[in-house]
Amino acid sequence: MKSLTVQDINAIINGDIVGQANLEITGLEHIQKANQHQATFIGNRKYAAMWNDSNAALAIVNDTISLEPGENRVLIKVKNADLAMAKLLDAFTPESPHFESDIHPTAVIDASAKLGEGTKVGAGCYIGKDVVIGNGVVLYPNVTILDDTTIGDHTTVWSGTVIRERSVIGSYCIFHTNVSIGADGFGYRPSDDGRGLVKIPHIGNVVIGNGVEIGANTCVDRAKFSSTIIGDGCKIDNLVQIAHNCVLGRSCIMAGSSGLAGSVTLGDGVVIGGSASIKDHTTIHSGATIGAGSGVMNDVPAGKTVLGYPATDSREMLKQWVALRKLAR
Repeated sequence: MKSLTVQDINAIINGDIVGQANLEITGLEHIQKANQHQATFIGNRKYAAMWNDSNAALAIVNDTISLEPGENRVLIKVKNADLAMAKLLDAFTPESPHFESDIHPTAVIDASAKLGEGTKVGAGCYIGKDVVIGNGVVLYPNVTILDDTTIGDHTTVWSGTVIRERSVIGSYCIFHTNVSIGADGFGYRPSDDGRGLVKIPHIGNVVIGNGVEIGANTCVDRAKFSSTIIGDGCKIDNLVQIAHNCVLGRSCIMAGSSGLAGSVTLGDGVVIGGSASIKDHTTIHSGATIGAGSGVMNDVPAGKTVLGYPATDSREMLKQWVALRKLAR
């Protein structure tokens, strides 16, 4: 069990200590569940009232919130409690699963593949022909990487993930369990005789930038031609669908169960809420936000927030909902 003093913690988050600085903290917990050896955080005034009844020894608190530590307890006041807590979570993170050897004897690695220094390959992994893997990459058990794929330095790929042939993956990425990279795009046309569907081949690839994180069971499909592209710093939640030939700019966020149809383009810093759906060949410009559950049918201007189905300006949509509620009474 890790243990840090309040002073140790403050060295990480650089706040102002109010109360005893020598208390030992062994973990982090919600304000209502924390015990007398744990820290919690208060980033919103509505949670401040819970502090008196909490058993937590330490609270990381926004410096705009007026609060007293109380007996045998301590506060650390910071500008942003959420970001401070993120740093502490990193400090208290348990060790990753253990590798007995860097390359497990049951891994199957083609003789033409190249692995960088410090790369670890777990049990049951498959690495195909002419794959190039950088330094410090970690492949947990049962990862499949098919031919001609490249992976940059210090990328982590969790169990069950399949990276199809010719994919290009950047450095410092994280792919969680059962991610699919480079599966065929969804494309069919009616046959000439009208009695069936003809599959459209997808011969492109997937290109993923640096610092990208992709959640469990998310799919990024290969392009029909050219590339499906995920820009640097994008963060993709679980159960997200990114279809063929989509292009995401830098630092986009997609929440769980959202989806992009084919050839959607996102600018930089686009935020897509959970369960939102984006029509094919649509462009969502930089800084736009798509509300959860929305259905986007048309291009969205830069910086705009849209909501609803079909998605429209969020303020206009809220007015419509208010009007409908009044009519229903």
